[in-house]
Amino acid sequence: MLIKEIRIIRLRAPWVEAPKFGPVVPETREILMVEIETRSGVVGMGYLMLLGGGGATIQACLKELIIPNLIGRNVTEIEGIWQALWKKNYWVGRMGITVMAQSVIDIALWDAVGKHAKMPLHRLWGHCNDSIPAYGSGCWRGYGREGMVERAQRYVAEGFKSIKMQCGILFDRHEDVKNVALMRDALGPEIDIMIDANMAWTADEAIVIGKKFQQYDLYWLEEPVACEDFSGYARIADALDMRIVGGETHFTRFDMRPFFENPKLPILQPDIMRGGFTELIKIANLADTWGMTIAPHLFPELMVQVMASISNPLIIEYVNWMDDAWVEPVLPIDGYYSAPERPGHGIKFKNDFISEYAIISD
Repeated sequence: MLIKEIRIIRLRAPWVEAPKFGPVVPETREILMVEIETRSGVVGMGYLMLLGGGGATIQACLKELIIPNLIGRNVTEIEGIWQALWKKNYWVGRMGITVMAQSVIDIALWDAVGKHAKMPLHRLWGHCNDSIPAYGSGCWRGYGREGMVERAQRYVAEGFKSIKMQCGILFDRHEDVKNVALMRDALGPEIDIMIDANMAWTADEAIVIGKKFQQYDLYWLEEPVACEDFSGYARIADALDMRIVGGETHFTRFDMRPFFENPKLPILQPDIMRGGFTELIKIANLADTWGMTIAPHLFPELMVQVMASISNPLIIEYVNWMDDAWVEPVLPIDGYYSAPERPGHGIKFKNDFISEYAIISD
């Protein structure tokens, strides 16, 4: 179980359905993949999907600061490896590139351990939940009002009971309210509507707009302010009769500490690229201590393993960004996920996907 080799593969692939965050649509997906091979030939895989670039930078970080410390170590030393990398790179890290590099390694290590044990990770960690609800994400603001509604209706037709739409950035408060009103009218009262502002507002703006939203029975308002504005989150939560949620942009439980010290958010949305499986489980356990539930950011094919094994899952975010990449995609059925029973995290890139879209490999 000793680490023999670590390989990095970067991919640039076209979208199956490009996200329209705004007027400019990203042309390709940037994916960074890591394979950790043990001396017995087991290969664990981890990957990141980078929405804002940085693949070459993370690759350089892996080569210089991460991989030299791992060759020859036992893949089961996951906590020890996490702590060693965290402390070694503390001076230049704590957030950003070093944590993302550490996270892709953590995902691959857990995959290798699950394969050695011949167990899926949700069984290895202690299975808890047979099925977890999902919501249809990706009603992007760039589609415009009718386009967002059309995308939501597609999700409802596929069996989803919840959808998420964007607000802010392209719209003023009047347009945002019109968009939400049309969505509620189109979907009726039985479908939950989540709103994502992507840190578009100040706390004052979020309170003014949020009060206009309240009549439409929204399930949550996500990331209304910049991730550093913890006091703004608290002000908004106190002012509105609506769930205020966030966490996807925060790195590790340490960055989320103010949410635990002042528990105004009922739901946290950690991102596996900002701590790996190891950190996601710790965040979930901390959240459970304060009565918070987990609705993770993206990566449903990975996050279903965590959500099937923790005591406080709420809902999984589904969007079809990576479905075409996998040999056996992990997909929701009628709006619900079940974790696969394959060893490790249970997903594998198609060989032809790698060969066609690899841009750099070591």
